[in-house]
Amino acid sequence: MRILLATDAWFPQINGVVRTLSRVVEELQAQGHEVEVLHPGRFRTVPCPTYPEIRLAVLPGGGTRRLLEAFRPEAVHIATEGPIGWALRNLCVRRGLPFTTSYHTRFPEYLAARAPIPLALGYAVMRRFHRPSRGVMVATPTLRRELEGRGFRNVADWSRGVDTDLFKPRNDPAVDLPRPVCLYVGRVAVEKNLEAFLKLDLILGSKLVVGDGPQLAELKGRFPKAHFVGAKQGEELARHYASADVFVFPSRTDTYGLVMLEALASGLPVAAFPVPGPLDVVDGHGIGVLDEDLAYAVERALAIPPERCRAHALKFSWKACAEQFLRNLHPFPATAT
Repeated sequence: MRILLATDAWFPQINGVVRTLSRVVEELQAQGHEVEVLHPGRFRTVPCPTYPEIRLAVLPGGGTRRLLEAFRPEAVHIATEGPIGWALRNLCVRRGLPFTTSYHTRFPEYLAARAPIPLALGYAVMRRFHRPSRGVMVATPTLRRELEGRGFRNVADWSRGVDTDLFKPRNDPAVDLPRPVCLYVGRVAVEKNLEAFLKLDLILGSKLVVGDGPQLAELKGRFPKAHFVGAKQGEELARHYASADVFVFPSRTDTYGLVMLEALASGLPVAAFPVPGPLDVVDGHGIGVLDEDLAYAVERALAIPPERCRAHALKFSWKACAEQFLRNLHPFPATAT
């Protein structure tokens, strides 16, 4: 099948959306499918306001139309609600072509954290974007129920995977810090609530932050005792997971939190707030502790055996994730052009 995948989040960005999409593309190609990725690197771009590391495509409509006509896909998936996503959505609607979408990011909450934009307005825009979709793919049952409660239709399950060959317990840690080492991996941005982790009054041990983002300079200045090492990828990232004893996930807005699976595969228990994402990934499996008192969650999580965390992560694979994605697609009818 020829599949056109449109995303406003792509390399060189490093985040869960990019990792998910790129791994799914690899799996689909390995199964013999032809996948074309429509991403910001194919257009002129400008920095995203308040988040210059993210580049936004400028007027991508013409390039989107030309690629659609040249590639002649048999199915279209639109992964993000940015300029590229809107351009392809509108083109498909005008031509009567079926497409699916996915809901990776709580943009209404993210916007409300950065500007005085009411949540109701943000969700109204999101409903409008996804309304023509034949299937809105979401990562967790909690998010599915939440979106359905907010008036979204055609919501479909699409779980996640983890590379358990890369992320695993190791004997070659990237850093040597006083134990226990509490690790955060992800964007250093206001919506990630990283300050809740950095403010914890932990008597012993170290705080290790892996990631980049618009809050990095500010938080490094305010929390000099924490160890900020920037963004990491591949083997280097895996070795940083192996340097820690517990993974701390302070976000209250993530739709999933792929980093939790990577941590679990590395043998790290998870400490987090009892909110969507952690509730779906961690709760009820004995692999972490969820509590509104994050320091308490960290302390209790340290007692969880690494083997239990690793065993749970082994249940997830990118192959299964890609196959579920494929089942959710809506191929064009034979008469579509």
